[in-house]
Amino acid sequence: MVIIHVVGARPNFMKAAPVVAALSRRRDIIQTLVHTGQHYDTNMSQVFFEELGLPKPDLNLGVGSGSHAVQTAQVMMRLEGVFLAQIPDLVIVYGDVNSTVAAALVCGKLGVHVGHVEAGLRSFDRTMPEEINRLVTDQVANMLFTPSVDGDRNLLREGVAPEKIHLVGNVMIDTLIRLLPVAASRPIDNGLDASPKNYGLITLHRPSNVDNPPVLKSFMEVLTDVSMDLPLLFPVHPRTRARIAEFGLPALSKGRMQLLEPLGYLDFLKLQMDAAVVVTDSGGIQEETTYLGVPCLTVRENTERPVTVEMGTNTLVGQDMHRLRDELGRVLNGEGKRGEIPPLWDGRASERIAEVIAECV
Repeated sequence: MVIIHVVGARPNFMKAAPVVAALSRRRDIIQTLVHTGQHYDTNMSQVFFEELGLPKPDLNLGVGSGSHAVQTAQVMMRLEGVFLAQIPDLVIVYGDVNSTVAAALVCGKLGVHVGHVEAGLRSFDRTMPEEINRLVTDQVANMLFTPSVDGDRNLLREGVAPEKIHLVGNVMIDTLIRLLPVAASRPIDNGLDASPKNYGLITLHRPSNVDNPPVLKSFMEVLTDVSMDLPLLFPVHPRTRARIAEFGLPALSKGRMQLLEPLGYLDFLKLQMDAAVVVTDSGGIQEETTYLGVPCLTVRENTERPVTVEMGTNTLVGQDMHRLRDELGRVLNGEGKRGEIPPLWDGRASERIAEVIAECV
């Protein structure tokens, strides 16, 4: 059996690593790892392969940045030749990035079977490019691996045949569980001498939050004010750093908020597990904080991971700065949200995926 894994961005790497490992234990499977090059910065890509134990990609398509249309088209054009040359039995795609939908569309045209890891997630907000990617990929895919029961419900409502849907759990948690002891032992020099559970961790990268000058300015003002009471560590995404400079906002990062370079997986996981609170607009971080039991404030109006709100530690605050201040105040008062770990987030999701593939392909 010939299987090709297609990855393109950091979240894909964390999801693919345990699946590649689980399938490698089966002698009748030949695997090829294709990196589209959607994330190409060393801190955003190469270091993740090294830390996650992913094998060096067999192919790197070197697509790089571009508009959604250009990037998706470039991935499709370059993947078509790869699939025609190797004739895979199954292509596995991950998450909701442009590389994911591009690979699914090429497979659909060529009649190649597609497995989608992290299928069925919905924010119900079609202004998000990721939502379009999720919807299209799940309509093309032949095997849909869902991380939680809401994913199953969404797919059934959209007319996906029940026999295609497989509730397996969250593969990102597989990676977290495996590497948690390694991350816990890492020394972190954060520049603030912030002790565990005595600092907040910030990540912002979505266009709706960082490309709008008044919105980004308001976030920076609130975070700077809060940092007077709670030190804040802010590993800055390249897109966000560029906007901070473009909008003339560096002065707002004073106080006890430390702007850091992007971090590798292990260093960031270390900061997450020791944080008093995480403020983010990332989907994966909502899941990781829920498993770690760390209060998470998500600066989005919606989430494709509602289980993190319903069961976990996640609270949606949108772009409401008063709500953000209030929720950060609750954390400072020891009233941060506590939750529980969703079913099947047990570190064995990738094994269940490998079992399904062995039975169905």
